[in-house]
Amino acid sequence: MFRTLVDNRIRHGVSAAKWIALVAPMAAVVGSMCAAFLWSLDKVTDLRFEHPALLFGLPVAGVAIGLLYHWYGRSAEGGNNLIVEQIHEPGGGVPLRMAPLILFATVVTHLFGGSVGREGTAVQLGGSIASAFAKTFRLGRHDVRVLLMAGIAAGFGAVFGTPVAGAVFALEVLSIGRIEYEALVPAIFAAIVGDWSCHAWGIHHVAYHIAFPGYADAAGTPFHIDGWLLAKVAVAGAAFGLAGLLFSEASHSVGAFFKKVCPIAYLRPGIGGLLVIALVYATGTREYLGLGVWSPNPNDASILAFFGPHHFDWAWAWKIVFTVVSLATGFKGGEVTPLFFIGAGLGHAIAGVLGAPIDLFAALGFVAIFAGASNTPLACTIMGIELFGATHTVYIAVACFLAYLCSGHSGIYLSQRIAVPKTASGQIPPETSLRQAREFGPSTMDHVLISLRDRRDAAKRRSSIPLVQGVDMPNNHHVTQTEIGMVRIYMKPKDRFKAGGGRFKAAFSGRPLYQELVQQAKRAGLVNAVAHHTHYGFSNHQEIQAREPESINVELTMCVELVAPRAQLEAFCRDHGDLLKDKVIVYKHLEHWTVGANLNLVEEQVVDPDELGGEAE
Repeated sequence: MFRTLVDNRIRHGVSAAKWIALVAPMAAVVGSMCAAFLWSLDKVTDLRFEHPALLFGLPVAGVAIGLLYHWYGRSAEGGNNLIVEQIHEPGGGVPLRMAPLILFATVVTHLFGGSVGREGTAVQLGGSIASAFAKTFRLGRHDVRVLLMAGIAAGFGAVFGTPVAGAVFALEVLSIGRIEYEALVPAIFAAIVGDWSCHAWGIHHVAYHIAFPGYADAAGTPFHIDGWLLAKVAVAGAAFGLAGLLFSEASHSVGAFFKKVCPIAYLRPGIGGLLVIALVYATGTREYLGLGVWSPNPNDASILAFFGPHHFDWAWAWKIVFTVVSLATGFKGGEVTPLFFIGAGLGHAIAGVLGAPIDLFAALGFVAIFAGASNTPLACTIMGIELFGATHTVYIAVACFLAYLCSGHSGIYLSQRIAVPKTASGQIPPETSLRQAREFGPSTMDHVLISLRDRRDAAKRRSSIPLVQGVDMPNNHHVTQTEIGMVRIYMKPKDRFKAGGGRFKAAFSGRPLYQELVQQAKRAGLVNAVAHHTHYGFSNHQEIQAREPESINVELTMCVELVAPRAQLEAFCRDHGDLLKDKVIVYKHLEHWTVGANLNLVEEQVVDPDELGGEAE
């Protein structure tokens, strides 16, 4: 036992030394790059305030950014989602050129007035530099995952000055409902080193302050929990979550719309630049350009102004419009700082309606809307504590947790995977990314609209049914039977579909096999295709497997159920034999019933019961 204990400690020491040697220089480089980036943002923001005419160069700058990515940045176009995908499934890596491309594109966007943030740039700086270190030292797949998470932590912690939140964000952002503890120590170490390196270059972050001390208890001492204020915070938390949902869905939907309208990618930012200029003249203000952290005009809407007494009722809504247009058309930066603006502005407005402390609710919205849009409630709670102090921790946590719950299965990072669904309703396949969840069915906003439509139709049906008492209505429907079949294909959640074309392409095109089968069934025109996930059982005489409470058991058998005529099912299995090889496939004969109205019902077919006589039964 003593020898085993010593050996374990030696291995732990060697592992710690390895990660210190890898993470320290990587995080120092990331922190230094973030310092250069923040310094550049300050300079170009000052230039934009001094020279308002720069706004008219935004369309040209947008096309230049689009051409730059078209010529040199195709593999880097994935941005934050590419980094998240590489952590889930390490493959081709994150290209090093992503760092200078995103830094230059973001600085140019801010110079000419695009409404974007800075977190995307920091995360991509961290991910690309970490990937370069991993390639240099030829790390294995597991070590690449850990180093990429550490790179995200270093970038996020450095750019916002919140190292603990940066570390937790890097572990929490990958999957909804799960934290990747395997990179816990490297992530916190990287975040601290990155933040320290950024400060070492003389970069300082904006300081926020909540003047509200809390309500006094019976003894006259300020207390951190007031029941009535907590109820108001809960209402605001739900509103922040819905606002995060609105922002996420609007960004994805508008982005898809512009891709259809303008298939040429490098022209879309030019269109976006023209729209931003039009919005400036429509609103008559430039308050919603750039980061929005501060403004030379104290009466303008800004994050700092939201902590004060001025009234800004709809500034948050206009910021959504400006930011969605900028990001959806291809300008580079990030969503987080605009979300800070939107959340603080919405909190400011809600405080006025509810009669709550303005600075407290601005701070709650600052972090809670990001918790809902990024599905990282723990990281955002810690960020609130690091930025605003621990006095109002309970209010911050309640707002962030409720915003996370109310934002649904949506988010700004489509490569995020759903490890633990937020609600028990619905059948969400395990480890499904938000992008795949959107492909499988209606979006969260669509679900709301469908629910409202169904309720309206049900009300119409109820109002149109005649109320006749004491009369049995005749049966005026018939049932038609047709032959049909069902195939069940058994597999495991870990089974993957690979599109081929080399290791790099396969790493990005691979998806769960059950999802590929459902997609192919849809293309083949089958009647039904559903993936069923089991909870407990065994297959092929193997060991009994059970569903794990907090993560998916990749060994637990599942099946894809296909319904169609037998000939069509046989053709499907032949056409996709490469996917179905060695899989257990069971066929079952069924009948398809169709219920229709009997339109041939005539008066002679309706017999009066009195005419049947006493012998009728």
